[in-house]
Amino acid sequence: MSPRGHAPANSPTLTPSGASPAEPAPAPAGSGAPKVVAEGVPSVLRSDPHGDDGRQPVAWLRITAPGRGVTPSARSWCACGRDLFAAGQARALALIADHEQHRELCPHITPQEGRKAA
Repeated sequence: MSPRGHAPANSPTLTPSGASPAEPAPAPAGSGAPKVVAEGVPSVLRSDPHGDDGRQPVAWLRITAPGRGVTPSARSWCACGRDLFAAGQARALALIADHEQHRELCPHITPQEGRKAA
């Protein structure tokens, strides 16, 4: 130790004697069992309220319209391999309409059984 009563900056930190921080805290007097979780915290896993219902995303449409003076754009992609991009207001609007039509026709999205052939 230095003459001022604290360890120099490049020496290892001294550990205090006593319980290690990794050990559970002692239980209140008389219970004997170590405290594992804080009061009010469930210790049993509950079912996920947002659980998997079997649905998965198949087609995506991303529209970017940042504001005045900046060119809007749209991107449409699907699990079937579709990946289209359009820049400019007229082209982005056309791609949005095309994406909606694709969602009605794509076999990855709409099952073909029971549908009339076009």
